[in-house]
Amino acid sequence: MAERQEDDRLYRIRHSAAHVMAQAVLEKFPEGKIAIGPPIEDGFYYDFDLPRPLTPEDLEEIEARMREIITEGHDFEYQVISPDEARELFADQPYKLELIDDILSRGTDEYGEKTDEPVLSIYRHGPFVDLCRGPHVRNTQEINPDAVKLLSVAGAYWRGDENRPMLQRIYGTAWQTAQELEEYLWRLEEAKKRDHRRLGRELDLFSVSDEVGPGLILWHPKGGLVRHLIESSARRST
Repeated sequence: MAERQEDDRLYRIRHSAAHVMAQAVLEKFPEGKIAIGPPIEDGFYYDFDLPRPLTPEDLEEIEARMREIITEGHDFEYQVISPDEARELFADQPYKLELIDDILSRGTDEYGEKTDEPVLSIYRHGPFVDLCRGPHVRNTQEINPDAVKLLSVAGAYWRGDENRPMLQRIYGTAWQTAQELEEYLWRLEEAKKRDHRRLGRELDLFSVSDEVGPGLILWHPKGGLVRHLIESSARRST
C-alpha cells in the first residue's frame, strides 16, 4: 500500500517546522495573531497577523531562533480538548476561534477539509500550543537545524477571501539533510534564471504592467521582431 502523505517523514518534519516558526514569530511579536501553518510541497508556510510588515532582517532573526528552539529538544505532545477548553486556550487568537467554530459546526479540520467527526485537538511543544490534527515528529531535535530555511514573505487573504484581513505568509523549506537543502536552493536559483519575465526584461524583449493588465505582454521592438520571425517561420512550415 502506498504511504499516505501524512505518514511521510518529510511531511512531519515540515509540519513541525511550521510550528517552530510560529513560536519564534510570536516570541518576536507577542501581540501577533496566528492563522494556519500547513506543510506544502517542498516546504511549509504559516500565516500571521502582525503589527508591521516583516523585513529580510526579521526572517534572519526568526530563522536563527528556530534553530535554537529545535536544539532545545521539546517533545510534540498531542491532546484532544473540549470546546470550552479550546476557546479558553485561544481566547486571544481570533483566527483560531473561527476555526474552532468551523470544526464544530461544519465538521472540518483546521484547513477546511472534511473529517469523519469533529475533533478539537492541539499539539504542544515547549511553551507553544496550536490547534492541530498533526502529525508531527516526536521531538524538535528530529528537525535538522541545518536543513531549514525561510524563503520569503507574501500577502495572503484570510481564507482566500479578498474581503477578509490580509495576512503575512512566511514560506520556508525543510529537508532531512543540509545537502538536500543546498540542492533545493540551487534548483530555485536555476529556475529564477530561466524565468521568462526576467529574461524578457533583461533581454529587452517585452515587459508586463499591472496597470495595463497582469499577464498581458507589452512587446518591445526587439521582442516584436523575434515574435514576427518565429510566426513567419511557423507559417512557412505548415
